[in-house]
Amino acid sequence: MEQIAAVLGDGTRWRIVELLAERPRSVGELAELVGMRQPQATKHLQTLARAGLVTVVPLGQRRVYALDVEPLRALELRVRELIATAEAHAGDRDVISRYQAAIAAESARADRDRWADGRTFAFERVLPVEPAVVWRHWVEPALLAEWWAPPSLRVTDAVLEPHAGGRAVLEYADAEGRYRAEGVVHAASESERLVFDLALLDAPAVVSFRTTYDLTLTAVPEGTRLQLDLRITDSTVEAVPAIAGIPTGWNQVLDNLAHQVQGAQS
Repeated sequence: MEQIAAVLGDGTRWRIVELLAERPRSVGELAELVGMRQPQATKHLQTLARAGLVTVVPLGQRRVYALDVEPLRALELRVRELIATAEAHAGDRDVISRYQAAIAAESARADRDRWADGRTFAFERVLPVEPAVVWRHWVEPALLAEWWAPPSLRVTDAVLEPHAGGRAVLEYADAEGRYRAEGVVHAASESERLVFDLALLDAPAVVSFRTTYDLTLTAVPEGTRLQLDLRITDSTVEAVPAIAGIPTGWNQVLDNLAHQVQGAQS
């Protein structure tokens, strides 16, 4: 399939295929129609033949080329599969568009440091498991690392020690680099509440912005109501992309958590 796509990527060969789709033609006729000498046209036809797209029919002294549609049908099927896959993941492209718009909007506001201080965000989920299960996914490092990153990122270090003064660490990576946030746990009540902060670091000891997280877990008939409140402080102008991504990123991350706890329950 890759060979067919590469062969058809040449404009001249594509034009030859278009002409052969109408009817078989001789190399001389094709050369005249595409505006080149016969040896050049022959080389293109040989390339198409090696890819299985054309066949050669000797007619006396003439060599007539005909199009073989089977490879094109296979290519059509693959293109249709790609279209279906793209349509199924249209939401991911919408996420990128929303993130781009959010960065533009936040950039217009970020005219000085501490521009986002005091900004708050709130997220809620009802998860079909008991609070103790949700709690474990927040405080056990191996479970935390499974869900605490949006798509395209992988967690390389995640710690929330569930006691006052405990460490809070989040480090993740992608193809572009590593990102680290460090902080402290301020309060912890098992299976009920966890309060901690994380400072995103541009470099060691250089804070881009700080977020205080207040997590509350409440037992409800459906399982657990998770309420997560965020508050921004110490914001810098350089933090625009990260702060702009908070609504989208945390919705994705909480979707990960919902999927994770459901898997644990089953």
